Amino acid sequence: MESPLSHLARSGCVTGLRLVGCWGILASCLAASPAALRWETLPSLPDREGFAGAFAGVSGGALIVAGGANFPEAKPWQGGRKVWHDRVFVLEAPGGSWSVAGRLPHPLGYGVSASWKGAVVCAGGSEADRHRRDVFTLRYAAGVIALHSLPELPIALADAAGALVEDQLLICGGSEGPGMATGRARLFSLDLSQPATGWHELASCPGPGRILAAAAGLEGTFVLLGGASLSLVEDKIQRTYLQDGWAYRPDEGWRRLPDLPTPCAAAPSPAPVSGSRCYLLGGDDGSRAGLGAVADHPGFPGGIQVFDLHANTWAEAGTHPAPRVTLPVVGWKGRWVFPSGESRPGVRSPEVRTLTINP
Repeated sequence: MESPLSHLARSGCVTGLRLVGCWGILASCLAASPAALRWETLPSLPDREGFAGAFAGVSGGALIVAGGANFPEAKPWQGGRKVWHDRVFVLEAPGGSWSVAGRLPHPLGYGVSASWKGAVVCAGGSEADRHRRDVFTLRYAAGVIALHSLPELPIALADAAGALVEDQLLICGGSEGPGMATGRARLFSLDLSQPATGWHELASCPGPGRILAAAAGLEGTFVLLGGASLSLVEDKIQRTYLQDGWAYRPDEGWRRLPDLPTPCAAAPSPAPVSGSRCYLLGGDDGSRAGLGAVADHPGFPGGIQVFDLHANTWAEAGTHPAPRVTLPVVGWKGRWVFPSGESRPGVRSPEVRTLTINP
């Protein structure tokens, strides 16, 4: 097969400024093209239903998935009760088997999690009747999970978005309690290298308060994407699916990014990154809300949207083979891991999929 450079040479772009110009065009095209994506699977979690809103990370070289919620007795449209869980699952190697290595302090889900220097940091979240301020780490060694408490969040938060930017864990958005009719726009930061200094409140996001946004730590920048704002209409809480994106740097504050190609809430978060790009995978764009009975929901869209921080542009990069929402993302052994998640309202999957981004 003829290479792009051979074609350029054959077509006359061979000398002087013409060659330089062709190199520039080629480099620009290559930089703008999203990377190739390869999907694979890991062993499924040892739970028939799977979980939404689990915590996940890496400790002791092992993949950790903890907590979350599901409907183990019956689906919600059948009157099933939502149950929060506390088990901590561990997978030591991609070809191994999951084991239960411990339990959370209480059943918990829908918080923020991140991997930092051999520990899984878990912040906020909810249980059946309230949202929580708890922050703690999970460390895995010799087959056992050890817990260590960190300073509590300034407010209770669930359904918030968070990501690491160097040693800083930043968390934005979320709601303070079940049934709240407004989402938050407040931004909090904890320096994990010196946690005793506690949480600091930074400038709030200028956009609407929101739940279920996606976040990313991208080249020293905290990126906040989409989500849903809340409002009370005739005694019912309604969601408005958001299409805005924001970037925060301590030395610059917030700046608005170009709007997402489509609205997006509850996408896997923190979003996978590669170089100057972050990948927003699937999510709920709101287009399928209210389409008849929940039991007939067709599932969530699978389009992949890619934001390039350097170019300040969005691009499309194919589709997710099995879209899921309300799930964490973990970098582990050269790939991004997507454990469990929600395939349609009230329906989880125990499947664990991985994504390798090839530049």
